[in-house]
Amino acid sequence: MKNYVGFSGRVHRKEYWILSLFHAIIIILLSIIDGVMGSSVKDGGFGILTLIYLLAVFLPSIGVIARHLHDTNLSGWWQLLTLIPLIGSIVLLVFTVMEGTRGDNRFGVGC
Repeated sequence: MKNYVGFSGRVHRKEYWILSLFHAIIIILLSIIDGVMGSSVKDGGFGILTLIYLLAVFLPSIGVIARHLHDTNLSGWWQLLTLIPLIGSIVLLVFTVMEGTRGDNRFGVGC
């Protein structure tokens, strides 16, 4: 979160997945709290606390995915693949588990 909504630079795979795990844990906890408070939607939608959190981290999440794609020497625009149902998300998942480029690439200095 140091580079809150930055879209330039690189984020390595480990950092990306640790942040993703952190977000998943927070969302699960907030969903439980929403359920206990009775603020969750009955049809499986998000509760108010979870929704506020998701809105707060929306742009930073897009930024960190873009920076991780930069680490694999891909443009952040590849995120738009998620607009293609199912296939796009699977392709983006494959991109996010790929190891980054060793050394420098066109998006910045590597490890």
